[in-house]
Amino acid sequence: MSRFHLFSCLGVFSLILAFAYTPANSQPADPLPNLPAPIENLVNEGAQIRYLGKDNGMDAWLTIKNGVEQYFYVLPDQSAFVMGVMFDADGKLVTVQQVQRLRAQGDTLLDTLTEFPTPQASETEKPFEFKTPAEKMFADIESSNWVALGKPGAPVMYSFIDPQCPHCHNFIEELQSSGYFDSGQLQLRMIPVGFREETRAQAAYLIATPNPEERWFKHMEGDETALPAKSEINQQGVQRNLAIMQSWKFNVTPMIVYRGKDGSVKLVRGKPQSAASVIADIGNAG
Repeated sequence: MSRFHLFSCLGVFSLILAFAYTPANSQPADPLPNLPAPIENLVNEGAQIRYLGKDNGMDAWLTIKNGVEQYFYVLPDQSAFVMGVMFDADGKLVTVQQVQRLRAQGDTLLDTLTEFPTPQASETEKPFEFKTPAEKMFADIESSNWVALGKPGAPVMYSFIDPQCPHCHNFIEELQSSGYFDSGQLQLRMIPVGFREETRAQAAYLIATPNPEERWFKHMEGDETALPAKSEINQQGVQRNLAIMQSWKFNVTPMIVYRGKDGSVKLVRGKPQSAASVIADIGNAG
């Protein structure tokens, strides 16, 4: 019997992520290996990517593009890769454990992709209508292309940021130095945008990179290689974020959006005078 086998059933995979399994030969994530060219092409086209580690001798990669998740396994000799999910010799899903391992590291990329789909309204039913423009705006922002700073499960704040915006840097530095991220008091979901060609390219790289939090903090520390302006990366995700800004007439960064403890949607234009007072007003995790 072969040690493992794969099959393509990605359409149903999100429905079985709740099953827990830990393979005996699972290894912790090591430094990222080189990307196979076809997977790198997906990144250049705007896909988000995560390295899932090495199990059964195969490097595993997750890509998400246009809301669709795919799993790739690279053969040990790097000669080829296969797409699908991995089972071990006992018929247990290795891929589930890999995703759980990713989440245990604090990665929230999959959180919105592993929920059961919302039932579609019938032809006789009226389409869903938001009660207020603020709720419609908040829904638009939740569906933007964001990357998270801080621990999953913490109260959530969204903010449009430009990689070169000094006010964004000062704001996030204040949050970091005050310990809000490490203590689990806040998860900041950054929505990268760019008002110049260079910063749009950096924003696109931030969305696509498998380690956005690490890259962002290195960028803030002055590492000019942390967010390279790689023009070949597709900027579709950044353009969507910019379109959301434009549709709601947001014209500065940081532009902060959160749901308050009273349930209402709150906006802060620019760097708040007191980050502590804003965080004290944030409701539970979104």
